[in-house]
Amino acid sequence: MADGRDQRPSFESRSPTTPFRKVVLPAEETIKIPKPPKPGPSVPVRPQGQQPPAQEAPAQQPPGQQPPGQSSRQQSPAQAPVPPPVQPPMPPLPVVPPKPSRGIGDIPIKVVYLLGAILATVGAVVLVFVVFSGDVPANNEPSEQVVRVAPVPSASATPTATVSPTPTETPIVLPPVPESKAFKNLSGTASAVTSTITDNAVGITYPRLASPWKARSFSPYSIAQRIGKVKTPFTVIGSAMLPESYAPTTKPDSNADYREIATNAVRWSIRTQFPEGATVAEWTASKKIPVGKGWTLGYKVTYPNGGKQETAQAMVTIVEVGKNRPAMLVASIPESNKSRWRDLNTLAQQVRPI
Repeated sequence: MADGRDQRPSFESRSPTTPFRKVVLPAEETIKIPKPPKPGPSVPVRPQGQQPPAQEAPAQQPPGQQPPGQSSRQQSPAQAPVPPPVQPPMPPLPVVPPKPSRGIGDIPIKVVYLLGAILATVGAVVLVFVVFSGDVPANNEPSEQVVRVAPVPSASATPTATVSPTPTETPIVLPPVPESKAFKNLSGTASAVTSTITDNAVGITYPRLASPWKARSFSPYSIAQRIGKVKTPFTVIGSAMLPESYAPTTKPDSNADYREIATNAVRWSIRTQFPEGATVAEWTASKKIPVGKGWTLGYKVTYPNGGKQETAQAMVTIVEVGKNRPAMLVASIPESNKSRWRDLNTLAQQVRPI
């Protein structure tokens, strides 16, 4: 029996007039690709709702019409190049809202406490200066506490009032002044010397004594140290220019001249520093000053006090300072402070012209 393949008609046995079947290939489709953006990856953008075109597979050619060198496998259509994705625009930077302004209630409590402490300290310092301004004198050295006041305006100036001398005033009668007498050490304990007071307004220097002596403002002295209350008889050490009415009419030229000027200064002290009725009972010193030109007189004073007689020790030193009038240092210590009488010896030994 013959094979079925032998029964198939061959191409040669077909009629030459048999027409060939026409194979029509699908037309090539055109895809529009949007222009990619400037550098950077991008994604193709399609209009909303538009679907991408479907790719149709090309019809398979008969084996006899395939070009040589191609296999019978179905050939894929040409793939279009994929554009780079479009980078989305950068989102705008967030706007930082401005800081809200702070009110008084937003100030930290620590700052409030600090400001309060500063104000309280400043107020306390101002209050101290206001309250104690009369008790803290000024001087030329940091360690001194003295106050400068106006020089002695006249011979009759007193700490409480100014009384002009009149011819009816009782004259101050003094015992004869010795030409020379050493200043013996008085009773009591000498105070410590803490520094030197330099009175530039007057032109002399002398010791500044420790407590209970306190530097105080005390007219008519330029600089003064006191103990106790301001009342006669005064416990005081003060420097000033010799009152004009007690100054000599001619410039002193010898020790006798300065001794006479010192005698006039003693009269001024009896009239202004002690109660009425005070008298000089005894001279305790009459000597030239250690340095420069001048004279020191020491004296014991008796004065009435509450119906009884009391005693005080005092001294006056006259110093030539090259001005129209000499300078003077006056010190008086009543019986109530007799433990300080020895301080008069210290002053007489250390007073100097500048």
